[in-house]
Amino acid sequence: MLEQTLTDIYTKFKVHFYQEVFKRINIRETSLSTVEVFCVETIYALNNPTVNEFANFIRVSSPNATYKINSLVKKGYIEKVQSEEDKREYHLGVTQKYFDYYNLSQDYVAKVARRAEEHFTPEELEQFDVVLREITDKLMPETDIPAVDLMQTRPKSRLSEEESALEDIK
Repeated sequence: MLEQTLTDIYTKFKVHFYQEVFKRINIRETSLSTVEVFCVETIYALNNPTVNEFANFIRVSSPNATYKINSLVKKGYIEKVQSEEDKREYHLGVTQKYFDYYNLSQDYVAKVARRAEEHFTPEELEQFDVVLREITDKLMPETDIPAVDLMQTRPKSRLSEEESALEDIK
């Protein structure tokens, strides 16, 4: 029963995301292929990975990953930011263009969360959150990715110095 329920939830989120991606492709609102959408989503989820981290995560060669990255940079969806510690290394970050056009899944997650808040008691929601956190933190080691603030509306590299300082205080 639990396995089927998790499958149903995952499938519904996934299919909704695909619907939104294909809708944008069909109305020619995008210049990205479906694979490029998956790549930029992965880069966002990995929270500013290096080129090698991205290549290793998606299990492709570095040259293949570099080809995909260069295409996404050229189209304006990601940027390469030189590492402060190692000037030979670059981190990948999504741009505002990504947030404007491709943060498709987060809108739906927020909608479902609002519906849950209206449907369940605060106590039920708190227990549900505890269970989900245990699942993601302890039961899914194959997709161990850094925590990302999905509520942010723009890439950190675009924040002003003052906003970055405020972020550090929080």
